[in-house]
Amino acid sequence: MSDTQTPAAPAAPAGSTATGEAGRVLLEVTDLAVSFGGIKAVAGLSFTVREGEIISVIGPNGAGKTSAFNCISGFYRPNEGSVVFDGESVTRRKPSHITKRGMARTFQNVRLFSDMSVLENVKTGMHSHLRQNAFDAMLHSPRYKRSEAQCTEDARGWLDFVGFRADDELLVTQLPYGEQRRVEIARALATQPKLLLLDEPGAGLNHNEKIELMGLIRKIRDLGVSIVLIEHDMGLVMEISERIVVLNYGKEIAEGTPEEIKTNPVVIAAYLGEEEE
Repeated sequence: MSDTQTPAAPAAPAGSTATGEAGRVLLEVTDLAVSFGGIKAVAGLSFTVREGEIISVIGPNGAGKTSAFNCISGFYRPNEGSVVFDGESVTRRKPSHITKRGMARTFQNVRLFSDMSVLENVKTGMHSHLRQNAFDAMLHSPRYKRSEAQCTEDARGWLDFVGFRADDELLVTQLPYGEQRRVEIARALATQPKLLLLDEPGAGLNHNEKIELMGLIRKIRDLGVSIVLIEHDMGLVMEISERIVVLNYGKEIAEGTPEEIKTNPVVIAAYLGEEEE
């Protein structure tokens, strides 16, 4: 971080419970399906997410996990099924609309703006909440200056919240991979989400970084933000999840608590393969 005063912890998003306890249904996915050239990437997926929950979506490579995330967050248009978020159908709505409604996500491969600084990247997550217009920006009006100052303070607040340790004026390409992951999560949180989708947040992290990630995920949940993550590290999944949804070949094959999932013979067969007779 730079030499500015450390800001206060960011506030919980509007409408969140901020209790860390599961509440009403926030996301409802029903019979979701999407195909590419005759290949069914997702086939009839249904699950719900409640306020304050941490849920993992797991499955072998090619099981349809990221495709499901892309349908839920508006990057893919599903062929069938529905996605209801915070009481509104967002099926086939644009990602920008869904983000403004309160859903944010990260990606399997970090997607930051390489020609921008850390601080600038996080500030891009705030554009839908800024109270200024083009004339304010052109004239550098008092409202524009107040808005920019608040935006900078909030961005640094989120960087502090995720445990970012480097100089926020650096280009993101100058950061090690683990710090880039933190910046991406900070940018997602800057959109003030009620639901955060994390696509393999532990990928490329070392053991200590994964322990810190689990602590961060719990901190985010304690703000009242629901979390759904895709993750291949089963140790992380079993430690952090309250419920787990298991996919294989685009279909849900199991759902339950970590204890139920790790002893489920159908899940074991999907990961290890059926033994030939």
